[in-house]
Amino acid sequence: MLYSPTRATQGTTLIVLTALIWGSSFAVTKDTMTEVSPAALIGIRFAIAALALAPWLLQVNRRLLRDGALLGAIYFTETTVALNGLQTISANRSAFIISLNVIFVPILATLLGQRLSRSVLAAGLLALTGIGIMAWEGGGLAWGDLLSLGSALGVAAYLLVLEAVAPRHAALPLAAVQIAVMAVLGLVVALPEMVGQMTAIGDHLKTLVYLGLVVTVAPLWTQAIAQRWVPAHRAALLGTLEPIFAAVVSFWLLGEQLGSRGLLGAGLILGAMALSRGQQEELDLKK
Repeated sequence: MLYSPTRATQGTTLIVLTALIWGSSFAVTKDTMTEVSPAALIGIRFAIAALALAPWLLQVNRRLLRDGALLGAIYFTETTVALNGLQTISANRSAFIISLNVIFVPILATLLGQRLSRSVLAAGLLALTGIGIMAWEGGGLAWGDLLSLGSALGVAAYLLVLEAVAPRHAALPLAAVQIAVMAVLGLVVALPEMVGQMTAIGDHLKTLVYLGLVVTVAPLWTQAIAQRWVPAHRAALLGTLEPIFAAVVSFWLLGEQLGSRGLLGAGLILGAMALSRGQQEELDLKK
């Protein structure tokens, strides 16, 4: 990955924009799932996105198909896990837990031969403490918390794979292949449920279009561009803005608020993210 200050600044701006868009999606998605099941929501959302990017599938080659299919499978899996978790916990809580991908990125990077620093280990313990305190406020650790942790791991894997493959391909064709794979997987899983939910889907069609075009197409495109110049660990760090945006939108749309324990837990999670920056700076120096 060649470093360019101008390109890095542009990439940073795109990732912040991506965090803003994804942050807005938690409350919108949770509100929609009061009537539309997670499987149906995913199937419709990704199908709408796939239709929008269908023309760019004409540029597919074998390498692009391989890389895009891998990214699409990872994204579909982590989204499915995240939405099922969101059914049982608040939108802002889900966002804070999923943002722990900033710690999982350097941990997974050790599998690629990079050294894990003490700062990341300390950040991991601090983050787990924060999650424990948030769970205490909610009456104990919920299944949704564990699913959200699984989603955070999936996001970290996605960022690392995208860092490796983004420089090889144009952004829109890469996004198109990912979304096409996600749409096929989503519709296969969702079709049995969609038959009985057509009225609810029609009632929420505008929201589903928003989720398909704004929350799916736009971020996958901007992220693919940005990670040509911004490494995965820095993209994950910038992504820590996402739960802040999510908390604001969740309060505005759903009236969700964090209590004193929730705020303390969220603060510890944010502190863990800041602490993990030490490992990220070490990775920057190695590059």
